[in-house]
Amino acid sequence: QVQLVESGGGLVQPGGSLRLSCAASGSGFSIVSMGWYRQDPGKPRELVADISSGGSTNYATSVKGRFTISRDNAENTVYLQMNSLKPEDTAVYYCKLTYVASYLKIYWGQGTQVTVSS
Repeated sequence: QVQLVESGGGLVQPGGSLRLSCAASGSGFSIVSMGWYRQDPGKPRELVADISSGGSTNYATSVKGRFTISRDNAENTVYLQMNSLKPEDTAVYYCKLTYVASYLKIYWGQGTQVTVSS
């Protein structure tokens, strides 16, 4: 059974930085990709950034140049370094794991709140 543990959210002032982490654990699965999505109340969940098992990355236009996604394959952990944070980055951030265990599956983390405010 796969589990995800997210950490790193919190309150930060505009222009500040935060680092989110998401660790996948379990057995009998192979990771295809990991990524971060975010969601404001009343809005659809949107992609922030993702990274494939091969290291290919994809970013939302709104975060390019400010956020960096990286991955520790040995630890099955993905990180999101968020710099130059803006109030509009405020949202609940969710880790998404795409993996294969007999067939392709998706698993979401519980979410971590990021609030950018002075």
